Amino acid sequence: MKYGMNLLLWATAVDESHDGILEQIKEIGYDGVEVPIFEHDAAAFQRLGGKLDELGLERTAVTVSTGDANPISPDSSVRAEAVTRLKGAVDMCELVGAPMLCGPYHSALGEFSGAMPSEEEWANGKATLREVADYAGEKGVTLVLEYLNRFELYFLNCAADCARFVREVDHPNLRMMYDTFHANIEEKDITEAVKSCIDVCAHVHISENDRSTPGSGGVDWDTSFAALKEVGYEGWMVVEAFGLALPDLAAATKIWRRMYESEQQLATDALAFMKSRWEA
Repeated sequence: MKYGMNLLLWATAVDESHDGILEQIKEIGYDGVEVPIFEHDAAAFQRLGGKLDELGLERTAVTVSTGDANPISPDSSVRAEAVTRLKGAVDMCELVGAPMLCGPYHSALGEFSGAMPSEEEWANGKATLREVADYAGEKGVTLVLEYLNRFELYFLNCAADCARFVREVDHPNLRMMYDTFHANIEEKDITEAVKSCIDVCAHVHISENDRSTPGSGGVDWDTSFAALKEVGYEGWMVVEAFGLALPDLAAATKIWRRMYESEQQLATDALAFMKSRWEA
């Protein structure tokens, strides 16, 4: 098992000013970090990769898709833009040394059609992600799709649907992830949800129901950890939490109040919580 910390608690673009935070994460005992890729600054990601190598921190990466580059759009030019941007994110993964690009980039975050996903959208998504997966394979990167709850997007909202999508694309460089926050909202049975996707699941986000310190809220952690143990999961567990430090991200994630003492406290307690529950 590897334990990681998503850097979105501190930044949407990681630069030299965050080196001290990276050092703290290493001192706390994490194996790695999850790097946000929202801008494609090659020099910045190359520098960050070097710093993480220096600290001995492994890394994964995370990105999203927007409405003007939506992989499931009926407009072929918008889908083409999605391919271009996602390939650019893959390039940044290569520079920073991240073998996995995670996130809900199968469709545009925060955009809704007012209906269920259509057959056309499903087909568009498969074609778009297959093309990007081909490119990712050449770069040594695996695409890892994240399903989100129905209030954040409408295309993939549960483990079974995300797993079906990945299986239908049928590409060795396309997998999915499981997130305890979204599962807490959408899944009727946590154990069955984990079992429904484990054959294509390559990553796990550990996230509390209020996005604060894991273990301090209402997620059914006993069932969550037991299910992952039962299916033999051995990949990354990455803490995903959000706060008020970044106004734009706080607005996007609907964080309106402070729910932890400090970022360092959250990171420290989260790692201790994951290890204690997993090793129990």
